[in-house]
Amino acid sequence: MKKLSSFMVLLLVALSFPTFAAIEVFDFDTPAQEAQFQELSHTLRCPKCQNNSISDSNAELAKDLREKTYLMTKQGKSKQEIIDYMVARYGNFVTYNPPLNATTAILWVAPLSIVLFGFAFIFLRTRRRAALNKENPEQWDDQHEQRLQQLLSEEDVVNNDANNASKDDKKGKDV
Repeated sequence: MKKLSSFMVLLLVALSFPTFAAIEVFDFDTPAQEAQFQELSHTLRCPKCQNNSISDSNAELAKDLREKTYLMTKQGKSKQEIIDYMVARYGNFVTYNPPLNATTAILWVAPLSIVLFGFAFIFLRTRRRAALNKENPEQWDDQHEQRLQQLLSEEDVVNNDANNASKDDKKGKDV
């Protein structure tokens, strides 16, 4: 009985750990501020995490960004002012849709150029093979057929000899 009660206590303690998790509560003056904060927290990306918004991440940096976004929203800053501040501080990576400029051009151009290069490579390779086939068309003629039949008959002879040899070995072992 004592073991069961100590096991139950340990189980209850283990199951209660998630209740110690902190829940961030932000108070806003207006519903518009709350809506702006929610939109920004889903729009801004955590610089430390891979592809997580600051609302989805539990990293300390994401918590700091949420806090700064909250403070700036409470101060009455616009959405664009907050985004500009975050970009100035953390770079274009902090947004999911970086603007097209000299530093981010590779992010926008690279995927399209890779796809176009792939299609061009496939197209040119197919055309080259078609041109080679037109220059050297290999036709199946009687000479090829005779050579094939000769190879097949040689293979049959070799297989028959091997089968006969294995049968002779079995007979010798049986005697």
